[in-house]
Amino acid sequence: MLELSILGFLCEEPLHGYELKARIQGLSGHIRPVSDGALYPAITRLVKAGLVEQRTEPGSGAAPRRILSLTEAGRAGLQARLREPKDTEITDGQRFFTLLAFLRHLPDRAEQAAVLRRRQAFLDAPASFFYREGKPVRAEEAPDLFRQGMLRIARATGAEEKRWLAEAIATLEG
Repeated sequence: MLELSILGFLCEEPLHGYELKARIQGLSGHIRPVSDGALYPAITRLVKAGLVEQRTEPGSGAAPRRILSLTEAGRAGLQARLREPKDTEITDGQRFFTLLAFLRHLPDRAEQAAVLRRRQAFLDAPASFFYREGKPVRAEEAPDLFRQGMLRIARATGAEEKRWLAEAIATLEG
């Protein structure tokens, strides 16, 4: 998800590493903090792959800044990742939100809708945090107040996401 975030934010505008890190941190929030030890090696991999280019500009202080920008190959790579996301980018909520943050960079509305349909199909499958005899446990069947709360919150969030997905797909296909 880190590389997708780098490509996605650089698709919007060139950034220096500190700005890029702040934007990625804002997107992932406190759930997945971004360390320099993960960010800069990822940038280096993308530069070596020809997806990102960097140039040095004088900084506001004494130190020069590396400005990162997306190459045409990087734009094509981003679109390919958006067009065919991994299963975990559909099923994991935080990863899906990262994908959703950049889905507008996929120019074909039908391809955007296809990605949303994959998420919709995932949400339509019966699921729970807890199972009894191979069947998902519903909130009303949970043994305690706290699990009931987890399941009720997840059900409400899922229902709203399903409504939004249906609206978004209708708009894209309309």
